[in-house]
Amino acid sequence: MSAEATNSVTPGPMPGAVSGPVTPTAPRRKARPRIDLRRLGRAALLGPAARDRLPDAISHVVDAHRAHHPDADLEPLRRAYVLAESSHRGQMRKSGEPYITHPLAVTLILAELGAETTTLTASLLHDTVEDTDVTLDQVRDQFGEEVRYLVDGVTKLEKVDYGAAAEPETFRKMLVATGNDVRVMSIKLADRLHNMRTLGVMRPEKQERIAKVTRDVLIPLAERLGVQALKTELEDLVFAILHPEEYAHTRELIVRNAARSDDPLAEVADEMRTVLREADIPAEVLIRPRHFVSVHRVSRKRGRLRGSDFGRLLVLVNEDADCYGVLGELHTCMTPVVSEFKDFIAVPKFNLYQSLHTAVAREDGQVVEVLIRTHQMHKVAEAGVVALGNPYAPAPDDPADGERVDPTRPGWLSRLLDWQEAAPDPDHFWSTLREDLAQDREITVFRTDGGTLGLPEGATCVDAAYAQYGEDAHACIGARVNGRLATLSTVLRDGDTVQLLMGQDPASEPSREWLEHAHTPAARIAIQRWLAAHPAQAEAQRTDAQDAQDRAAHRSAAGVPDPDAAAEQPAARPAAGNVLTDRPGAAVRLARCCTPVPPDEIAGFAVRGGAVTVHRAECAAVARMRDGGRAEVGVRWGEATECRVTLVAESFVRPHLLADLTEAMALEGAEIVSATVEPPTQQQVRHTYTVELPDAAQLPALMRAMRNVAGVYDVSRAQPQPQPQGG
Repeated sequence: MSAEATNSVTPGPMPGAVSGPVTPTAPRRKARPRIDLRRLGRAALLGPAARDRLPDAISHVVDAHRAHHPDADLEPLRRAYVLAESSHRGQMRKSGEPYITHPLAVTLILAELGAETTTLTASLLHDTVEDTDVTLDQVRDQFGEEVRYLVDGVTKLEKVDYGAAAEPETFRKMLVATGNDVRVMSIKLADRLHNMRTLGVMRPEKQERIAKVTRDVLIPLAERLGVQALKTELEDLVFAILHPEEYAHTRELIVRNAARSDDPLAEVADEMRTVLREADIPAEVLIRPRHFVSVHRVSRKRGRLRGSDFGRLLVLVNEDADCYGVLGELHTCMTPVVSEFKDFIAVPKFNLYQSLHTAVAREDGQVVEVLIRTHQMHKVAEAGVVALGNPYAPAPDDPADGERVDPTRPGWLSRLLDWQEAAPDPDHFWSTLREDLAQDREITVFRTDGGTLGLPEGATCVDAAYAQYGEDAHACIGARVNGRLATLSTVLRDGDTVQLLMGQDPASEPSREWLEHAHTPAARIAIQRWLAAHPAQAEAQRTDAQDAQDRAAHRSAAGVPDPDAAAEQPAARPAAGNVLTDRPGAAVRLARCCTPVPPDEIAGFAVRGGAVTVHRAECAAVARMRDGGRAEVGVRWGEATECRVTLVAESFVRPHLLADLTEAMALEGAEIVSATVEPPTQQQVRHTYTVELPDAAQLPALMRAMRNVAGVYDVSRAQPQPQPQGG
């Protein structure tokens, strides 16, 4: 059975045990009497009601549903209840309650949030296929394809078939289904909430395991889907199980605060009502007590708590413009804390949340946080995607054509669906999913073609490349951020404009170093897959990285700068197909420190992994390798004439110089592999370009063309740095 818990036992005092003014979540409307699930269970045992009326057992669900959807057709709910009750009849929860009480409770949660009828119908049936003889075909025949899809989406995979992989593969299946219909995850979140409310009958170790999965996966998903009402209660329930001592301490803080004779939040609320009434702005001012986890976080941040720390004030108005009117009145008539102002109406959060945040200071120094939003914004803030109703219903002037487009599918979900396909095994998917969901904030960056990319906070140009191009990003050679050249390791900020520079070589390789800069699972998995599929190149990269570490250790011990430093800069790997060696079949690397090209005199050395690295003969690294006893390998240029070379251009600072210089290089047939521009000094700037030419004989013409660009006063080959003597 999927819901094994009981309603009668809880792990110590749970959030709901605190009554009156200390209750951590304020009701969204007039509170309903607490539902007696044991009574509902007895009603369920009486069997289905007459076909012409609703069963008494779901009357509470109907009341909640009608409060949001007064014209809803209730016939599907009646039929779904009859099927669910008859199918689950005889099945009991661990507490001894009839099993039907669980789907009823889950459906009530969704009805209170404003879910539409199709979601509630599927919720009543959500365990039938998993735990009874009802089939998905029967669900489709009786209730239609949408209900069948939702039920299938939340149905667990059998442990008999999947073993230890059943849980991660179930979540993978559920997330894929959510990508097509977000209502799947709405049902799962409500299902988990009821199971968490009734978890006390289970063994402590099982409670802890379920609570950890809830913390790591379900709570972040509730946050990302904007379902704050479920998220905050799940947080408190998890807090009580995983941190019982901190939970008890926080509860005591709330109880003590409730016993105070004065309430600064109530006093400021009264003052606000007066200010807004005099300004003729219709508004409700409500006290929003913080939930347990929120109080705990504030206490850790601020230490000793004051009365204003136990809640916030919520101002509800009718129109968007009224939100800003309220803000102006409060900032005029009260003492604002300007640093606390945030406008999530003009720029909504990625989870649909909209509100104005501000704070006002009392004369005694207490600061009261204030949220200002419309009634519709508040509904969405509480219920997230659930409040949107059926996102697939066609508009009246846009008849359905079979195409299902989900307007609620956010960037994070699209990214998750992309990378999960490439996750090599359930364990990798499970660990990566938790890492991905641990990233709280999302940023938006703009592409030069007018599109946007949604990325997690901390993402780099590497992540942007894989988000835009998928595995074609292996050919990325650099980026421009806000018009300036940037390394692929550059961390992007919200609102940046990023242009990815792509090479033309179909055999382009990602660098192992990119893994250090990849923040998103999609980027990491794509790079790891390439490395796994190309072990020889990956080993050569690993060897180069080890050489770099060895050189760094040597420099640290002897105080010697590294002559090969340029070789370690992120760049595409030099082409080496035109070098012949005395070791046929060995992988060949052209050193980035000196970028040899025909007809340079060259020397080769064996490195770990059987690869051969090739340097210009006068490169300082050659002497160092010979002195270190590194095995030398005979190398020579083959007949192919293409080459890769690093050039240094020195110029005066002027507008459009970079564009003119790169255009001149492109006209000479040079493909820019990587580029860096140093900060200007005394109106002079130094550019370093690694370029590919189809013929080494074109190099002199390329350098002349670069020198002819206005403002450029010198162009030269990058020279290997001589190794200092002594010390």
